[in-house]
Amino acid sequence: MDNGLFSILLLLVGLLVGFGVSFLLSYFRMNNASKKVEAMINQARKDAEKVKRETILEQKEEAHKLKLETDREIKEKKEELKESENRLLQREASIDKRDELYQKREATLDEREAKIVMRQNEIQDEKSKVEEIKKEQLELLENISGFSKDKAKELVMSQVKESMTKEISQYIRDAENEAKLTADRTAKEMIVSSMQKYAADIASDQTVTVVDLPNDEMKGRIIGREGRNIRTIEAITGVDLIIDDTPEAVVLSSFDPLRREIARVTLETLIKDGRIHPTRIEELYDKVSKEMRQKIMEYGQDATFELGLTKFEPELVEIIGKLHFRTSYGQNALQHSIEVSELSGLLAGEMGENVTLAKRAGLLHDIGKAIDHEIEGSHVEIGVDIAKKYHEDEVVINAIASHHGDCDAHSVIATIVAIADALSASRPGARNDSLENYIKRLSQLEEVGNDIPGVEKTFAVQAGRELRVVVKPEEVDDLKAHKIARDVKEKIEETMKYPGTIKITVIRETRAQEEAR
Repeated sequence: MDNGLFSILLLLVGLLVGFGVSFLLSYFRMNNASKKVEAMINQARKDAEKVKRETILEQKEEAHKLKLETDREIKEKKEELKESENRLLQREASIDKRDELYQKREATLDEREAKIVMRQNEIQDEKSKVEEIKKEQLELLENISGFSKDKAKELVMSQVKESMTKEISQYIRDAENEAKLTADRTAKEMIVSSMQKYAADIASDQTVTVVDLPNDEMKGRIIGREGRNIRTIEAITGVDLIIDDTPEAVVLSSFDPLRREIARVTLETLIKDGRIHPTRIEELYDKVSKEMRQKIMEYGQDATFELGLTKFEPELVEIIGKLHFRTSYGQNALQHSIEVSELSGLLAGEMGENVTLAKRAGLLHDIGKAIDHEIEGSHVEIGVDIAKKYHEDEVVINAIASHHGDCDAHSVIATIVAIADALSASRPGARNDSLENYIKRLSQLEEVGNDIPGVEKTFAVQAGRELRVVVKPEEVDDLKAHKIARDVKEKIEETMKYPGTIKITVIRETRAQEEAR
């Protein structure tokens, strides 16, 4: 019992002692913390005071620097103003000196003017005295001779006129006779001289082109299974392919040189490529047609470069290049235009006219032939419209309009172009009348079908013995295709004259095409 009580007492005493110790420790700790906080606050106050002092010093230094800089700028401005003031003073002094000099010069000029007026008065007085003396002398001469001045003048003039009339008439008559004798000779010499200076090769265009083949087996590939390849070529190019017994050769026949050239390049490319089927033929035809435009531009540029002419619009150069694929009585239109241009330049040089303008008019005189198959009207009217569109000189426009006598020539150059055109056309072998008539007949044959609604394009083949009419399948059905063939037949019989018979073939082709990806 006593031990348990003693243990409890010890426990209570331990608790009291522990509580007291912990209280003392807490007290000491709080005391130390308070001191630390107070010390930190004091330190912070000291730091703040220090920062405040430093900030004030910096602001004072900055204000001092700003004041120094402001003083320096003010000083510089004062110096600049002082320099400007000095310059103005110097300029004012200079102006004063110049004004003084001008005043002295003005005074000198006034003195000279007074002297000149005085001298003029003296001269006028002398002149009046001379006139009086002259008048007295004339009156004395009239009294001595018994003739007045006007009467003497009339008498002398009548004698001179009578003596000179016969001589003048004789001179005029002799000059006219000499001019008549020499005019024809001079004109012929000028034309012959110009033709001798320009001597170009003569070559008539043909209506067929021969394409060489690597072997005779290629003919079968060109024809294709059941003739589908050759039909495709003829349908899209409008050119007739003639495959006969001639070894290793195929003949392309067409009156249109542009079609024939496109067909030739297409066929040669197919032969080199080796893949000959309808789809490939159409692809190559489209590609060659696009490339042909660049070739046309090259023909036009070569012609202007050869003639030394510049400042042509690109569209006009392209139209000039198209002349390469047009013919006039078998004569290449571009070569004919170049020849006329050269002859016009030579004749203009002989006559002292503008050579460059004459060459330009000669080159463009037949420009309407390049597109006369696309636009209604004569090649003269079309050529005048083209020249006006591209702002050509009035002399060039008149030369184009008058070179066939459709209107009067208003300049020497227009007459020269007409002469050069006649010279170029009349050279031996330059033109072929039968070939031109043949080409005109084929052109007229194609135009018959193009006027009918639903017709896409028309091709004359087999030397005009067959007309192939390609129609639009979405607009023309099978029954209407037969009607179109009959209408074309009746129109040809009514409007054209031709030897033999002409076969009309209407082609209506429908294709369904998809692309697998």
